[in-house]
This record gives sequence, structure tokens and C-alpha cells, in this order.
Amino acid sequence: MTTTTTAVAATTAGDLPQVRRRRRLSPGRRLPAARLAGPLLLLVLWAAASAAGRLDPGAIPAPWTVLRTGARLWTDGTLPTDILTSLTRAAYGFAIGLTAGVALALAAGLSRAGDALIDGTVQLNRAIPTLGLIPLFILWLGIGETFKIAVIAIVVYVPLYLNTHAALSGIDSRYVELAEVQGLSRFTFIRQVVIPGALPGFFVGLRLAVTGSWLGLVVLEQINATSGLGYLMFQAQNYGQSDVILVGLLVYGVFGLVSDSVVRLIERRVLSWRRTLSS
Repeated sequence: MTTTTTAVAATTAGDLPQVRRRRRLSPGRRLPAARLAGPLLLLVLWAAASAAGRLDPGAIPAPWTVLRTGARLWTDGTLPTDILTSLTRAAYGFAIGLTAGVALALAAGLSRAGDALIDGTVQLNRAIPTLGLIPLFILWLGIGETFKIAVIAIVVYVPLYLNTHAALSGIDSRYVELAEVQGLSRFTFIRQVVIPGALPGFFVGLRLAVTGSWLGLVVLEQINATSGLGYLMFQAQNYGQSDVILVGLLVYGVFGLVSDSVVRLIERRVLSWRRTLSS
């Protein structure tokens, strides 16, 4: 018996370094800075190709040219104004879409009547290309800011609803039965069972929604806009200013990477209990 216990202990001790290595290499524990390796490699290749004369400067300017253009646009106040306008549009649309997506997912996930009324409608909306709704929204809401915010809200709410609703539908029925046996109130049931069960799907939808909001903004800001990063790029296209277009694309890319990293960081903090259970 002693020999068996000693062997198990030795085996366990020998496996501990491997477990630690697996934890260090797991995606959830990866440092945010490591995600910059790919973009930095692309930047190095871009700079090397430009320095070697492999790229047409008129079509793809060198990184230092784009950097000078960005500094000039920032100094004359053009870039800060356009960034603020884009962030404002994205924030309003994202807030509306976030609220609608979560509310509809809860209503459909907690009620059979709500599921019957809501889920089919959202699935129909999902099947229709969101950007294809732009002409109709212009007729309904005009061609100003309202329709832009409305389209961003739709782009945001669909993935949030779909993933949150899927997570709610996937909650183990044994937890529901246990809550009924213990006589939990509806509020306590939602707080202790529904919300923890829905959070993983919610964060998946949130990451998709953040990315989708930036993609939608690129298109929307080229429609009857007088400011914004999309408008800046549209004007640069008319004048053949590829360096300005690249400045806008890089800013969009930075916004997308930063916002996704923030969501991932919040997810790791909020769902830290999952790592505890799996360790």
C-alpha cells in the first residue's frame, strides 16, 4: 500500500511541471502583448518591401509616409475630430444593440412564449444582410445620424442575441430541477443559475459585436457624412490619397484590436471561476 501511494505521489509530482506548462501556454493566460506579434511582423514585411522598392508608392505608400501623413492630420485637427465622431457613433449604436440583444435573449430564453415570438423574428433578421437594409432605413429615418446608429445597433444585437440565447438554451436541466427542489425565487434563480450560464455565450457574442460595429461603421460613414474616419477615407479616395486611406484603416484596426483585447480581459476576469473549476 505504501509503495502504491509513493508511486502515485511521484507520478503526480512528475506531472506537475507539465500541468504548469499547459497552464502557461493556455490561450486564456496568454499575455495581451503576444497578440501584437502578427501585426508587427506584417509591419516589418511592409517596411522591408517598401525599402527594397517592391511596392508602388502611389498604391501602397511606405509605413513612414503613412506615419507622417497621420501626424499631419493629427496636428491640423482633422484626425482627432474624425476619431471622436466615429467613436460617438459606434458608442451610441453599440449601447442600443447591447441592450436590445441581451434583453431579447433573456426574454426568449426564460419564456416559451417569448421564444416563440422573438427567436423566429431574430433568425429572419439574421438571414437578411444588414447592409442591405440601408436603403430602407434611409427612407424611414432619413440620411442623417439616426439611420447610421440604427444600422450599427442591428449589427451589434444579432450576434449578442444568438450567442446569449444559445448559452441560455444550453444550461443543464439538472440545475433547473435543483433550483425547483430548493425553492429558489425567480430572481435568485436568474442570478445564481441563468446569468452564470449565459455569460460564456454573451462574451462570445460581445466579441463578434465589437468587431461588427467597426466593420459597419466603415461603410456607413461613407454615406452622406461630413466627418468620421469613413468620410476621411472616402474623400481621400476621390483625390487618390492612398496614404490617408491607410491612416484610416490603421486607426480602425487599432480600435478593433484594442476593443477586442478589452473584452477578452473582462471575460477572463468575470469568468475566472471556469479556470478554477478546470484546474
